[in-house]
Amino acid sequence: MSGWIALAPLGLLVAGAVGLMLADAFARERAELATLSTVVLLTAAGISLGLWVGGGPAEVPAEIARWLATDRMSLFFDVVICGGAALSALLAGGYLREHGLERGEFYVVLVLATAGAVVLARAVDLVSLFIGLETVSLGAYALAGFRRTSARAVEGALKYFLLGSFAAAVLLFGAALLYGATGRTDLVGIGQAVRGGQADLPLLLLSLFLVLVGLAFKVSAVPFHVWTPDAYEGAVTPATAFMAVAVKSAAFAALVRVLLTSFGDELSASVAAGWPPVLAALAVASLVWGNLAALVQGSVKRMLAYSSIAHAGYVLIGAAAVPVAGKEAVSAVFYYLMAYTVSNALAFGALILAGSKGREAVSYEDLAGLGRRHPMVAVPFVVAIASLIGVPPTAGFFAKYYVLAAAVQAGGGYVWLAVIGVVASVVGAYYYLRVLVYLFMREPRAGAPIAVPMKSGYVVLALVLAGYFVVRMGVAPDAYLEMALEAASRLVA
Repeated sequence: MSGWIALAPLGLLVAGAVGLMLADAFARERAELATLSTVVLLTAAGISLGLWVGGGPAEVPAEIARWLATDRMSLFFDVVICGGAALSALLAGGYLREHGLERGEFYVVLVLATAGAVVLARAVDLVSLFIGLETVSLGAYALAGFRRTSARAVEGALKYFLLGSFAAAVLLFGAALLYGATGRTDLVGIGQAVRGGQADLPLLLLSLFLVLVGLAFKVSAVPFHVWTPDAYEGAVTPATAFMAVAVKSAAFAALVRVLLTSFGDELSASVAAGWPPVLAALAVASLVWGNLAALVQGSVKRMLAYSSIAHAGYVLIGAAAVPVAGKEAVSAVFYYLMAYTVSNALAFGALILAGSKGREAVSYEDLAGLGRRHPMVAVPFVVAIASLIGVPPTAGFFAKYYVLAAAVQAGGGYVWLAVIGVVASVVGAYYYLRVLVYLFMREPRAGAPIAVPMKSGYVVLALVLAGYFVVRMGVAPDAYLEMALEAASRLVA
């Protein structure tokens, strides 16, 4: 029975969601649910961290190993996903009450969606991968449309749902073709069939393309990104933070695991004709379009949505370099996702703190002069912006450095990707610094409503935690990079 401890984090999330449903029926204050959900999520992350330190279960039952991984990579992403979801729950504890949206189902759906994200990141079979993908997707659709009275929220959720359903169908069709080509649904078995030349090559390439399309949608890579700005802008901001950090991290974990486990052979991973050039093309498109579109946005929330598309491009640079750079490239991708989680949570949390009931801060104009009127509110903005730009010593600086260094290490075919990444960072600095310009150098227009900062212990706690890790990962990145290297060790040499 000791081997079943490997499922403890996932079991706790599911049991916690059921407990939250019961608590919702009897709780006098809905804010208590924010505390309970945060405790459940952080406990799940703590169990995974404890398993990491203890080396994990010595023997895992075949009933688990057949569907879900229990390796270092799975434990690493348990911590990242549950940590990001916990920050979102804390942000919701202040935001929902302040804006009159406090309903218990938000936390239930959040925890269940987190369980789906954990399954997606752990999946070692096409069946469990699809179950995890749909579980987290259904939760994300519901969270995107949580503000039911807002036409913009309903529009964003509907676009997300329709396009997400289409992408899921494409991925499922690709999985079916992959089963037809190899006769296997487990990722290791598919990899063995591919390496042994037992698969029909045209069918194999078509199935790989379709699976890539389905996962590229979830990571918001161009041209599969069109749902992102509307869904991010329409959703309540804690839900936006969850979609930006937990959902994206799980999707990238699944993408890396599928490619390296099932398509890590010389032909599929060929720099000339395999999946690396496809990822490189997606990376360039995401960097170019994400940054250019972010330049012209009048809404900070929408700008962060387009910037998340650009950040997906950086992660794809690292993923594309894996066949040549090996473990260093994979660890760079994992470190980037960890740094992006805390940086983005800090950015959205700062946006939540900047507004209060009746005056939610979403546009640049809403932030005008706020840094001079309320200097402490500007602190998380400054730290988050510095990290998202990549200014040392923050987590974002080393995240970009490791990814671009992996591309340079990969050699001539990837150096141009690193150059594009550097140029994209310079472009991104413009629209990120624009936030600070409005905070400190602009005054509200005459007659415009002035945003008043929120007073919430939940939001402040989330900002303190996220800000600590943004700075900690920048000041002492070695320990976190070592974790990322260990997580990558079983996946690639």
